[in-house]
Amino acid sequence: MKDYCLTFLYALLIFWGLADGIRTELFKPKIHSGISTVGQEDTRGICKSMIEAYVCEEHLVTTHDGYVLILQHIPVGISGVKSGAGPPVLLQHGLLMDGTTWLLLPREKSLALLLADNGFDVWIISTRGTKYSRGHTSLSPDESAYWNWSWDELAAYDLPATFQYVHDQTGQKLHYVGHSQGTLIALAAISRNQLLSMLRSAVLLSPIAYLGHLTSTLGRACAETFLAEDLYWLGLNEFVPRGTSVAKFVGLVCKVPGVDCTNMFTEFTGQNCCLDSVIMDAFLQHELQPTSTKNMVHLSQMARDGTISAYNYNNEDDNWEHYGQATPLVYNMTNIPRDLPLFMCYGGKDALSDVKDVFLLLDSLKDHHKDKIETKYLFNYAHADFVMGGNVKQDIYDPILAFFRRH
Repeated sequence: MKDYCLTFLYALLIFWGLADGIRTELFKPKIHSGISTVGQEDTRGICKSMIEAYVCEEHLVTTHDGYVLILQHIPVGISGVKSGAGPPVLLQHGLLMDGTTWLLLPREKSLALLLADNGFDVWIISTRGTKYSRGHTSLSPDESAYWNWSWDELAAYDLPATFQYVHDQTGQKLHYVGHSQGTLIALAAISRNQLLSMLRSAVLLSPIAYLGHLTSTLGRACAETFLAEDLYWLGLNEFVPRGTSVAKFVGLVCKVPGVDCTNMFTEFTGQNCCLDSVIMDAFLQHELQPTSTKNMVHLSQMARDGTISAYNYNNEDDNWEHYGQATPLVYNMTNIPRDLPLFMCYGGKDALSDVKDVFLLLDSLKDHHKDKIETKYLFNYAHADFVMGGNVKQDIYDPILAFFRRH
């Protein structure tokens, strides 16, 4: 198993350009702001690169720990009628993705554009370290200190700062939609009484609170062989799953035992039912996005331990320094308010948000008010179907619109 994962890792290092010297060019959005930042490079931004027929604004959000995040705002639907009268909706992508997630599908299926066309005030965030959110008030992405974070910080800083910004701009509580890691950071923040004064409801697509039953072939193998820890020990602080030598090294990856190169995506996500080649081409053009290696370590800890806890420094002194105790703090899902409207969608083929782990989360919410929690199970859906599937509008997005109208 160790040899299997190391071989695959070696392929990734070249195949996706994990090392610093093998990167594709990163870009910076055109932003109307006087904020001076370090590390924000030149680009058109998501609005101009992905959206043509809609009004789309680029905003900056600065977190308490200095990260500068890009936030897209779609205030007007295709009809030109301002949607500002409707409640705001914040869309949060998952791991190794960015805000482009919500714009990969055609207009008539994109959740962001469906919401705008139905009178909602749409906001799309991109997590720190991704292509459009590489700014910081004092640090550069070339510095190791820039990457000293895991999803703990996304829950503690990124999400609260973004919520506060949208709340201040709109004067209204927010609906929230998260996918994958976007569900994890929301659940973590809510369990510690953050966001609640600004949160109207939450939709969780492929919800992740527990990863102990992870069935992703590559995810499980790398977690159990401590691959992310090895990378961190080697000083690779930025995990960059994107490069320029794909064709050259496909043969190397295909020789790894157990890897089906006819559908590499399945090795990560499970057997998605509803992706087509056009959407996959769009996905490969815009994703995957960087994260911190420390974040990958943290997720690996969750997979091995089966718990939802803060980052474990595996050293009692360091844990004492950060948490005031010898072990990491636990995020208690039973602390989530029982009257918070929740809508969870999960799939039977999802290798990252396994049904058994979703059941653990649902069990911790068993005392939730019955009229405040809804679930939708799609037996043939895997992890990517929830944001890129061809049937997702009728299967999931129309029910989400109905859920928001009820709350």
